[in-house]
Amino acid sequence: IIDYKYVPLTDSTASDGPDMLSYGASALVKSVSADLLSDLLNIYPANEAYSIMSIATLRVIRPKITLGRMATHYRRTFVCKDYPGAAMSKNTLGNLLQRIGQDGNKRKDFYQLRISSVAEDHHIAIDGTLKQNTSIVNDLSAYSYKARTRGCSEVSVLYAYDIEQMEPVCAEVFPGNSIDASSYSAFIRDNDIRKGIIVADKGFPPSKIKEELAERPELHFLTPIKRNDLRISDNNMLSFEGVLEGIEGHVVYKKKQIKGGRFLYSYRDARKAAIEEADYLTKAENQKTFEPKKYSKKSSLFGVIVFESDQDLNPKTAYQCYDDRWLLELVFNRYKSDDCLDKTNVQGDFSVIGSEFVNFITTVMTCRIIRKATRAGLLNKKSYGDLMDDLSSAWRKTNAPQKPKTDDGCWVHTLQIVFEELEALGLSEPVHKPEPKKRGRKKKEPEVSKTKRSRGRPRKDANQSVGLL
Repeated sequence: IIDYKYVPLTDSTASDGPDMLSYGASALVKSVSADLLSDLLNIYPANEAYSIMSIATLRVIRPKITLGRMATHYRRTFVCKDYPGAAMSKNTLGNLLQRIGQDGNKRKDFYQLRISSVAEDHHIAIDGTLKQNTSIVNDLSAYSYKARTRGCSEVSVLYAYDIEQMEPVCAEVFPGNSIDASSYSAFIRDNDIRKGIIVADKGFPPSKIKEELAERPELHFLTPIKRNDLRISDNNMLSFEGVLEGIEGHVVYKKKQIKGGRFLYSYRDARKAAIEEADYLTKAENQKTFEPKKYSKKSSLFGVIVFESDQDLNPKTAYQCYDDRWLLELVFNRYKSDDCLDKTNVQGDFSVIGSEFVNFITTVMTCRIIRKATRAGLLNKKSYGDLMDDLSSAWRKTNAPQKPKTDDGCWVHTLQIVFEELEALGLSEPVHKPEPKKRGRKKKEPEVSKTKRSRGRPRKDANQSVGLL
C-alpha cells in the first residue's frame, strides 16, 4: 500500500536490462570475426574468449576507449548479446591482459592457427611499428633511435602480413630500442613461421635468418639490397634487358642468377627516378652542395631497386610482390589512426604483451571490415570513420528477430541512409520492392473478325449482283 493505494508487486525475475541497444557497428564486426572467436575458444576458456572478443570489438567501434569505459559501451551495444556474460570491469580486464601476456604458449597456439592458413606460395610481408609507452614499470619501454628526437620511450611491435589474404597472421612485442634485424630471427622462431615467401624491407636482411631458412625448406625470401652493394656492379645489374608490361611508371628490369644459386632482380621506375632526381637537385641547389662527380654517380641509381631472393621468380611477379607490400603500411596506418592504437595505455611487461595480442585481433577485424566495405562500394562515398559512426547510430530492440529486416519494425530512429549501408553490407534484409511498371500507352490489340477472310478485294454480295443485272 503506497499513499493508501494498492500497488501490485513487480516480478523480481523480470530482466532489468535495456530494451534497445546500438546494433550496426557491432553487427559488422561480428560478421567478419566468426573464425577468430572459434580459434580463441579452442585455446582459451569461454569466459576469457568472450572477454577478448568484447575488448577487440569495442576497440574497433570506439577508438581510444580505455579499460575503464569498456563496461559502459559493452552494456550499450549488442556486444553484450554477442558475447554474453563477459566480465568487463576495469580490474578484471587488467588481470585478463596480464594473464594473456604471461601465457606465451596460448598466444603461440592462436597464431599457429592463423599461420596454418598460409599457403607455400603466399607472400608474407614483415615489418615493425613503434608505439609510445612511457611506463617506468616495464622493461619493454625504451628509447628507439627515432624516439630520442621525440622525447618519449616506445615499444616495438613486429607484424607478419599475408599479402594474398590481405590480413595479419601474427605479431610480437619487442623493446623499443630493439633493432629490426636483431628481432627478425626471434620473430620467426617464436611464431614458428615455416612456409611462404618473406617480403621484407632492407632492415630485415636474409643473413640474419640463415639458420631459420636452413631449417624451414618451405620458407623463402625476397629482400631489397642497398644501392651500394657490390653485387649490383659486379653482375652489371643496371644494364636492363626489358620493360615490365602493365606496370605504371614504365619499369625496366634485369634478372640474373648469381653464385650460391640465388637470384638478383633489378628495376628502375622512370617516374620515381624523375622524382628522386628533382629532389636531389633541389636540395643541392638550396644548400649549394652540387658536385658533378657525385651527381654522375648517383644519377644512374635514381629510381632503382634491387632484390635478392632464393626463388626463381618471374620478374613481374617479383616486382609486384614488393609493390604490394605497401598494404602492410596501410595496416599500420589503420592501426594508429582509425583504431587509435598508437599508445599502449597499460603498465607492466605482461599487460603490454596481452594488450597487443588483443590489438592484433582488432587489426585483423579492421582489415576485414575495410575489405568488405570496399567491395560494397561504401568507402567510395565516405571515410571508414564516418561509416562506423553511421552504423553505430543504428539502434535495435533487444527482443527483435535474429535476422534483421529493414521493415520488421524493430529499429529505433534509424535513418534511411544507414539502412542503405546496412543492406549493402548484408546486415539487414532490404524491403521487397515490386517490379516497376513499364511506362507508355498500352498497345491496343487489333480486333479479330469472327469469319476469316482471305486477302484481296472484298467479294460483292450475290443479291446486289442479281439486281444490277
